[in-house]
Amino acid sequence: MSETILRQTIIMLILILCGVLCSKTGIISKESNKDLSKFLMQIINPVVIFMSYQTDYRPELVKNLMLTFLLSGISYAVFLSCCYIFIRKKDGRDTEIERFSSVYSNCGFMGIPLVTALFGSEGVFYLAAFITMFNLIAWTQGMIMLTGERDMKQALKVLYSPTVISIVLGLVAFAFHIRLPEVPAKAMDMLKEVNTPIAMIVSGVTMADTNIPALLRKKRVYYVCFLKLLLFPALLSVILAIIARNIDEKVLLTVIVAATAPPAALCTLQCVRYGKNSLFASEIFTFGTVLSLGTLPLIVQLTEFLTKKGI
Repeated sequence: MSETILRQTIIMLILILCGVLCSKTGIISKESNKDLSKFLMQIINPVVIFMSYQTDYRPELVKNLMLTFLLSGISYAVFLSCCYIFIRKKDGRDTEIERFSSVYSNCGFMGIPLVTALFGSEGVFYLAAFITMFNLIAWTQGMIMLTGERDMKQALKVLYSPTVISIVLGLVAFAFHIRLPEVPAKAMDMLKEVNTPIAMIVSGVTMADTNIPALLRKKRVYYVCFLKLLLFPALLSVILAIIARNIDEKVLLTVIVAATAPPAALCTLQCVRYGKNSLFASEIFTFGTVLSLGTLPLIVQLTEFLTKKGI
């Protein structure tokens, strides 16, 4: 599995570099990139999730989906506990950004392409559970942690976001054996195929304006990325290897990949909205995205080793 992840991350790196090139040459502007990002998040990702539920009903799928919800909740409990232990408040430090970035991942942008490469539609089927947990926790606890405000109206909006709607419709279709006719199903499949290229190109354009020399001088960026991409995932791998024995490997690795994905772009977007240090958040996102191309295969390999050893 780690070899598959490595191949996929190399492919994704090439696509990210394509996005950087498109930005540097003016082919894709910042405004165009925002529109592409909206198209990805509001159309393509929901289609990918919905189509993952267009499969035959099997009891083991339902069981594994429930287990994915459980393991996703455990992963957030581990990451949130660790972020308060390893990231202490200090004057002059953007503690809230560091904590948010160390907990919440780009599980949609990065998770869907990687899980698709590993397990196909069945992997996305399980990933939908992690994405649901992300939306519920990031837009409640995460926003309170980041902003210090309890904006429940914004949190409630998540319940009727395209992603959540696609999950609900997908589950209904799955439970009641509802299948799309051949023609619209083929159209949806074609949309699915552009998910990875657009996601990576959008990421590349977003990263293109980063001042790399300035970023490399910031020790806290290294520290947060170390926590998010290596330490917290390694701790999670050990915990899940102990408590989640005899669980389907697809479920376990889907949760690990989603949790180990780079810091969420949501942090940068919300920092812009609330007047926080969006440059710092963007630097963590950029550096974390690049580093994750190397750390993700390592964490998957560690998880496979631990589960085979049966610790």
